[in-house]
Amino acid sequence: MTAPPSKIWTVIDLLKETQAYFAKCGITTSRLDAELLLAHCLQMDRIKLYLDFEYQLTTEELARFRELVRRRGKREPVAYITGYKEFWSLRLAVTPGVLIPRPDTEVLVDEAVKMMKLRTTGGACRILDIGTGSGAIALALARELPDVVIFGLDISPEALGVAQANARSCDFESRIEFICGDSLNAVPEGERFDAIVSNPPYIPSADIETLESEIKYFEPRLALDGGPDGLDFYRRWIPQMHLYLNVNGFVALEIGASQGKAVSELFAATCMYGDARIVNDYAHKQRVVLAQRLLS
Repeated sequence: MTAPPSKIWTVIDLLKETQAYFAKCGITTSRLDAELLLAHCLQMDRIKLYLDFEYQLTTEELARFRELVRRRGKREPVAYITGYKEFWSLRLAVTPGVLIPRPDTEVLVDEAVKMMKLRTTGGACRILDIGTGSGAIALALARELPDVVIFGLDISPEALGVAQANARSCDFESRIEFICGDSLNAVPEGERFDAIVSNPPYIPSADIETLESEIKYFEPRLALDGGPDGLDFYRRWIPQMHLYLNVNGFVALEIGASQGKAVSELFAATCMYGDARIVNDYAHKQRVVLAQRLLS
């Protein structure tokens, strides 16, 4: 007796099947994730999936796709599966050693760019990005501010390796200097900057266990855990930041949704800044605190 032919899987059939499977796994972005993974597997963009929705996958392509689906079904983030994430229209490599760039952080970039464009100091301006991770913030700033020199600092050698690779792929390698070390302790003596930016760890330690599996089990805790109340970074480093700023320089920090008042008070306590300004994200939640150093 002749064996029945194997099922032929088209793009549209796989998208429907995968979307249903991801939904059963509790994945809220089931359709998007199915599209991203299939596009990655077939090395095409998402639009082309629908232009070729009757395309029949080969046995090898189907096997590769099933492995991607298996990993996503275990809640591994899509960005770690594909190895990249889009941020500020830049395609950035990511690994489990770096935090996945998020759209909310673009608010920090946008505000920093606005502040830098208001500056009139002569010579090249300098920005320090603390906890650069994948280099997302530094690279976005390099793209928007062609005359600025940027320093990307991170305590993780693995993260710096990813950031350096992204700087090369984005052709900004000559514009960004990377430093390995523990925040401001790693800054060479005498260095001063026109701006300090950072997306530091700000999630309260106990809250990490309540996060989605994608974050809790896969993203680096070092980049998430902000201590008992989420304010460890701000409490430790804000009192020192003015020592590394040029006169009239500014600090732009990403924060958690309820941390604006506490972080603003830390800046006020130094007596070195004007009134801090809190900026909301696209969901109208507190996301960034900006503080400008006083003239004296």
